[in-house]
Amino acid sequence: MARRMRNGRLMVITAVGFTLAWWPASLAAGAETPEAAAREILEASGVRGGLIVHLGCGDGRLTAALAASGPYVVQGLDADPAHVEAGRRHIRSQGLYGRASVARLAAARLPYVDNLVNLIVVERPGGVSTDELLRVLCPGGVALIQQQGQWARREKPWPATIDQWTHFLHDASNNAVADDSVVGPPRRLQWVGGPRYQRSHDHLASVSALVSSGGRIFYIVDEGPIAAVVLAPQWRLVSRDAFSGVVLWKRPIQRWDWHLRGFRSGPSDIARRLVAAGDRVYVPLGLGQPLCALDAASGRTVATYQGTEGTLEVIFSDGVLFVVAGDPGAMARQRRRGERPGLAEVRPQRPPYVDNPPPKRIVALEAATGRLLWERRDADTSELMPTTLATSGGRVFFQNPDYVICLDAASGKQLWRAERPTSRSRPAWSAPTLVVYGDVVLSADRAVSQKKSPDRSERQVEWIVTSAGGQAPVGELVAFSADTGRRLWSAPCRECYNAPVDVLVADGLVWTGNLVRARDPGVTEGRDPKTGEVKRTRPKDQQFFNPGMGHQRCYRNKATNRYLVLGRSGVEFIDLATGVPVPHHWTRGTCQYGVMPCNGLLYVPPHTCACFIRSKLTGFNCFSGGPSAQGREPKAKSRLERGPVYDELGTVDPQPATRNPRPATDWPTFRHDPARSGATPSAVPASVDVAWKERLGGRLSSVVVADGKLLVAQVHAHTVHALDAENGQPLWQFTAGGRVDSPPTFWQGRVFFGCADGWVYCLRASDGALAWRFRAAPDEQRIIACDQLESLWPVHGSVLVHEGVVYCAAGRSSYLDGGIRLCRLEATTGQLLSETVIDDRDPETGYQRRDVVQGTNMPGALPDVLSCDGTSVFMRHRRFDLEGRPQPPDVPHLFSAAGFLDDTWWHRAYWMIGTLMGTNYGGWPRAGNRLPAGRLLVVGPSGVYGFGRNQYVHHGAHVGIDGATVFHYNPTRDAQRRHTWYQAFATEWPRDEEAANRAARRGARRAPAKQYRWTRKLPVWARAMVLAGDTLWVAGPPDVLSSDDPAGTWEGRHGGVLCALSTDDGKILSRQRLPSPPVFDGLIAAAGRLYLATMDGQVCCLSGSKP
Repeated sequence: MARRMRNGRLMVITAVGFTLAWWPASLAAGAETPEAAAREILEASGVRGGLIVHLGCGDGRLTAALAASGPYVVQGLDADPAHVEAGRRHIRSQGLYGRASVARLAAARLPYVDNLVNLIVVERPGGVSTDELLRVLCPGGVALIQQQGQWARREKPWPATIDQWTHFLHDASNNAVADDSVVGPPRRLQWVGGPRYQRSHDHLASVSALVSSGGRIFYIVDEGPIAAVVLAPQWRLVSRDAFSGVVLWKRPIQRWDWHLRGFRSGPSDIARRLVAAGDRVYVPLGLGQPLCALDAASGRTVATYQGTEGTLEVIFSDGVLFVVAGDPGAMARQRRRGERPGLAEVRPQRPPYVDNPPPKRIVALEAATGRLLWERRDADTSELMPTTLATSGGRVFFQNPDYVICLDAASGKQLWRAERPTSRSRPAWSAPTLVVYGDVVLSADRAVSQKKSPDRSERQVEWIVTSAGGQAPVGELVAFSADTGRRLWSAPCRECYNAPVDVLVADGLVWTGNLVRARDPGVTEGRDPKTGEVKRTRPKDQQFFNPGMGHQRCYRNKATNRYLVLGRSGVEFIDLATGVPVPHHWTRGTCQYGVMPCNGLLYVPPHTCACFIRSKLTGFNCFSGGPSAQGREPKAKSRLERGPVYDELGTVDPQPATRNPRPATDWPTFRHDPARSGATPSAVPASVDVAWKERLGGRLSSVVVADGKLLVAQVHAHTVHALDAENGQPLWQFTAGGRVDSPPTFWQGRVFFGCADGWVYCLRASDGALAWRFRAAPDEQRIIACDQLESLWPVHGSVLVHEGVVYCAAGRSSYLDGGIRLCRLEATTGQLLSETVIDDRDPETGYQRRDVVQGTNMPGALPDVLSCDGTSVFMRHRRFDLEGRPQPPDVPHLFSAAGFLDDTWWHRAYWMIGTLMGTNYGGWPRAGNRLPAGRLLVVGPSGVYGFGRNQYVHHGAHVGIDGATVFHYNPTRDAQRRHTWYQAFATEWPRDEEAANRAARRGARRAPAKQYRWTRKLPVWARAMVLAGDTLWVAGPPDVLSSDDPAGTWEGRHGGVLCALSTDDGKILSRQRLPSPPVFDGLIAAAGRLYLATMDGQVCCLSGSKP
């Protein structure tokens, strides 16, 4: 194939394995624009989204043009530091910094994990080899390499050893097994995205479906506010690049299943409404809507299929779509069940209740043209059992309450039917499992009631919407001949915990199991699919690991050609050849759906689980089973880089440069001090006005004020700004190599901050000049994290400085990529004093240790902004001495199990003062009820002040929802704990936490409750709080549930409220409007003033008198 673009355009010739392209001389001379060059590069590459690396980026103009061309994250690399600075300046000037960035190429090894990059544009290779380019390119990725004025195109082939996952149950045969020999037990992180949590543990799962095709993944997710599930859902269809995780496009879904439906109660077919095949995505863009075909690269609608209104399920095979559809009007009426106008307090219908689906039909369509091939709308299809439609070998199979039925795929004519009666009263999550494997049809379901069946006209299945768990009676797995319907064999089977029976045909054998409860053995037998004979056995799981969790997770299990991929407590990989499992309790699949193993990777959507909360990762994670990316053991000398002013700052302790240093009234670090108290003795008048404001734009961190300067991070732009604290005038800015997620720390004329690039920076406070930077990460390896490049081992912005030592933590989990590194650095020189590797894996296997799980607890660590009480350093619940040595977690301190920077207000976490937060559905509330806890806490000499919920209850503690509608609510036990609201409060530092801990271990009802000095409801949801002298300041959006636009109010679109409260009794001393609410924890007090960073990208100063 040859393609030529004349008249000065790009010319491309495809030869064996390569595409060669020549730029015209005018472009090489710079006569054409970078935008035109970017268009031609992207057209030649065929890459339509993802991660681009521009090697030898020069001034960054082409880098910026590439980033502006579509859904791309772009990084320029250049060996020349002057080019790096020039590129950064240009990209900042275009407002693109963050999604586009520039870094220095310091070695011939590219700073990315394997299989990450979609396109590499090489202008100057800088010693990087072709093999190195191929290492970082993802399957199907492209390198365009400039060679002697010409451009060579090289594409990385798609390996035959990895598979796609086009349907909920892998493909149209319903066998949830990937033909993928690369997927393996997770050892390293490939990418991470949002949302951080599902919206509610007690309601419909926020992720409905997930599939993959053509190097992309597609999923349906509710992106509504996590802070309050009562707020309206924001359902969207989202596409990401499968290997980098870059978001490619989103489409809104206007109406979907009722988001306040009880958790783990179905509907079982919700994940069957999304299919990806080739360059198309098939989905109804709303409940009751017709099926649409979307362009997989752009999300654009290319076809809407008439006659498919009310689509409930879809499968695709050989160019044909087979659709299960119901009556749209009946579906809309069901969708409105439980909906109530207004938000004073929502009362969705509490399970159990009966919710029967509308009569169904099967529609077969030609996918390319939409031409109707056939339709079946009769007694056989009316009660088609959810998730049973399958196709293989030119036949279509499905199950109704009486039969397994086989149709000719081309005509829809019946070929055979076989008796297979099903239970007619069943939970709405329950459905038969029907799998086609070769010439065998496998049908598994719960046992049929022995009661006499009514007449056929009265046999409608009763679908009971219930969140009750563990209703899994022993059932039967039956094998039929796909040719004739003849019954071949049968065996016992059992549903999972609120999920249908697993039938997985992997490595040529049929695997099903018994793993409802922790005591159950698991999947222990593999049967011959034709005879049912047991061909392989393995010991029960308990011989290898403690499941810990009391029951299997509430979703179906999956498999590959090498492993069973189970969800007993986390993600357990069972080697099919040896039967040996590898458990991973530090991650788990999303409710109702589970995980997706394909593309050589493991995709784990976000959860809302409080089990193993001290070690379990959050967010949408993609893992690789390759060798752990812990890198070579770093050499201390190579990790420290000296800046232009190193000698000046490394030899003397400079004095503050301002004319009137006021250290007693400064706010020099995150939350004022190393203990992160959020309190200052510096009083602020109760009535304040705006003294100045400065717009920086984008997402801002909180602020610090010291030495007459205000320091703030422009988080996504990788930039730290210094403003004059008196008048807001910009003083200097410094751009680092990644996100800076929290404010810097000021100490003796220096500014310290950590960065998502894995480095810690020290700047001269007077002008922002670099003194030194230290790589806390063990190696230079980057991934995509929430649509930007980050190190595998990021460092939070707010590092801890104590007695001349900088403390920082680099990493994401003590179970991934070599763990977390706690580094101690000499503040003046940046020299490494010590390094503690927090790695909770077994050093011999590299996986989770055996026998470490106790219930839903296990050792583990997650990173956070560090704190210090003068004798100990804390990272969430983990404690270290001042030398960095691990210590028992027995010293009460201020922390959050979700981390100081988590601004989601997830309903199963809170800030607290104590040592450990409880885990699991009944344990997470306990500490909150007996210890100081809230969304925010501040600690002063007169006590602890906070803003949070009035109670923490295992039935959710959802503000704005009647607790009696949530499944775990018990009217006898919980009548006094039915309603949850937000309040400000004052209480005391806990005096005897160990006594409370002992009481809590005996049962939550016997644990002593904390006592309040006062409580007060406020007209504001406090996203920020500071104790200034004797005044408690709170700021945030107005009371969200009283708003006409609650989601807009929470998201800051309707301004904010600032209140001053008396610490004596909580009385409101003053109240005023703010143009925008503060960012989370974004309010401080210094030198008699208030400073805040706002959600609309401004920094504001409020003073009691005009300056």
